[in-house]
Amino acid sequence: MYILFSVVLLLFVPLSVAADILKWNSELIFISSAVAIIPLSLWLSTAIEKIAVVTGPSIGGLINAIFGNATLLIISLIALKEGLIDLVKASITGSILCDLLLYMGLGMLAGGIRYKEQNFQSILARVNGSSMTLAVLAVALPTLVIDTSKVVDPSIIKNLSILVAAILLIVYGLTLLFSLKTHSFLYEVAMVNKEADQEQINLTIWIGVLLISTILVAYESDIFVGQIENVTQGYGLTPLFTGVVLLPLISDMAGIVTVIRLSLKNNMDLTVATAMGDSLLVSLFVAPLLVLLGQLIGQTNMDLDFNPFQVVSLAISLAVCNLISFSGQSNWLDGILLLATYLIFALGFFYHPA
Repeated sequence: MYILFSVVLLLFVPLSVAADILKWNSELIFISSAVAIIPLSLWLSTAIEKIAVVTGPSIGGLINAIFGNATLLIISLIALKEGLIDLVKASITGSILCDLLLYMGLGMLAGGIRYKEQNFQSILARVNGSSMTLAVLAVALPTLVIDTSKVVDPSIIKNLSILVAAILLIVYGLTLLFSLKTHSFLYEVAMVNKEADQEQINLTIWIGVLLISTILVAYESDIFVGQIENVTQGYGLTPLFTGVVLLPLISDMAGIVTVIRLSLKNNMDLTVATAMGDSLLVSLFVAPLLVLLGQLIGQTNMDLDFNPFQVVSLAISLAVCNLISFSGQSNWLDGILLLATYLIFALGFFYHPA
């Protein structure tokens, strides 16, 4: 069903290209490019999943590490190049909130309605939760330095952000070593359902889908970012709300479809691994990478100095997610609690004056 849905939405790709070339209404260009990104991210995610089945968990894990959040990374890089620093920082926060609250909430709600109670390996949640705690603390550090100091030299925040970003990238590399090599047995259960269809997958076709989807996402993202500032300001939306809520809903649609599909198949191990794994990818890889790339392309204001409300929302979201997931069991009410937390934060960011 979702494949048919994504095929229909692909019609917005040529529509958005035509709208951009012919200089149609800005809102039409913005909406058509945003909708076009959704099916492209779905095909990108499907290609990663199919390739991982054929190549096995080690190579598949590396492919997921590179392309897993390609849509978010591409949009953020283009926005960073355009100097939309606040939007980029907000998109990092929003993607993590989306993973921890929206992904997990929808997965637990959908699966809980069908199966009443579902079980998963709590060790996965604990391992990922520990890594996420480090990431949130690291992201919060520069903000705490500023808020607890009377005068802070911008160069100090920049240097601190660069050093923290380098540490986070090293930690992410070690988490890959942990999950794919030294403790891969902890993740074997999550891979069982994927391995069943290995013989039916044409690797060449899906590599082609992966590359074409990535190129088209980059093209559509360029169109999308070119219109986002004028259109959102016209509707009175701040860069904070746009980055935290709107961008993740567009770029992470594939993840939403994936967790619902997996939970309905009663594969909560993979559902939890997907949601928390994506949050780790953003916090330990995408965020620090954007900081370092920002310095290289002259956007020196790209640092880890986040809005205090963003830091608080990350900490609370992580705490709520850990409390619910550490038990190794889930039901539809757990999903409702996570979704309610996400909606409350979304409202908070909507009314935040920043």
